[in-house]
Amino acid sequence: MRERQSLDDGITSVKRLSQALADNTDLIEMGEEEGDADIVAEAETAIRSLSGEIKARQIETLLSGEADANDTYLEVHAGAGGTESQDWASMLLRMYTRWAERRRFKVEVLEVHDGEEAGIKSATVMIKGHNAYGWLKTESGVHRLVRISPYDSNARRHTSFASVWVYPVIDDSIDIDVSESDVRIDTYRASGSGGQHINTTDSAVRITHLATGIAVACQAERSQHKNKAKAWEMLRSRLYEEELKKREAAASATEAAKTEIGWGHQIRSYVLQPYQLVKDLRTGVESTSPSDVLDGDLDDFMEASLSQRIEGSAGQPVADID
Repeated sequence: MRERQSLDDGITSVKRLSQALADNTDLIEMGEEEGDADIVAEAETAIRSLSGEIKARQIETLLSGEADANDTYLEVHAGAGGTESQDWASMLLRMYTRWAERRRFKVEVLEVHDGEEAGIKSATVMIKGHNAYGWLKTESGVHRLVRISPYDSNARRHTSFASVWVYPVIDDSIDIDVSESDVRIDTYRASGSGGQHINTTDSAVRITHLATGIAVACQAERSQHKNKAKAWEMLRSRLYEEELKKREAAASATEAAKTEIGWGHQIRSYVLQPYQLVKDLRTGVESTSPSDVLDGDLDDFMEASLSQRIEGSAGQPVADID
């Protein structure tokens, strides 16, 4: 039903926009025949006004992948550098949380490992909302921060790194077969806040897939059984995401030629000092207001990276109303 509604909305929208374009084109032709400049100008203005809605519909067509409509998991990991990178990781987590809140998505914290002095070593959250994975899937990679460190008494400029990993939540219609003999399951005490029970029992669970080395962990629940069930869901989602990447690489020579996202492969830089600039190194999209970006204003970056992915796989750009 969700797929049907999405298709119905898309078809209705295209028909309406096509009709509006045809009607105003006819008006222009009529105005030119009658020498009525006012009619021509009015119709041209109406056509230009359609560009905003057409752009929004174009962006929606970018979110048509197999799992794009699904909820998503998002992991943040601090890089080397101790407190600096851990503080940067917490800033990234807040940025994506604020972005999700702007879209009225629900954010569920599954695991957080706090830093020794400040920030976080790592965190995993689930973001629930229509097209959550589709919007966030191009955010995987290494994010770099340049700023005057608030933790440096000499006020020196520091560069910090943190990585983001995004993979879709899969539903019951997708079957990923993984047996317990294929994994290693570890239990441990949860860290951070959570009350006496969560900190004094081995309720947290980590599952490692032996063949791929993929590891997931969950400590959101007090019950080890519930954490284990959630970790199994996360593992299946990670394996499914790996399969999606393989399919993309096989279907597109451009994608196959890309370097695999890993540590040291930056996708975006956030400079707070000596100047203010956020720049996506893949698309060239920039913002001179890092405070807005860090407060969740990410749509321009996401739209550009999604468009680039579609252009690369299709071999042609998305149509431009101009």
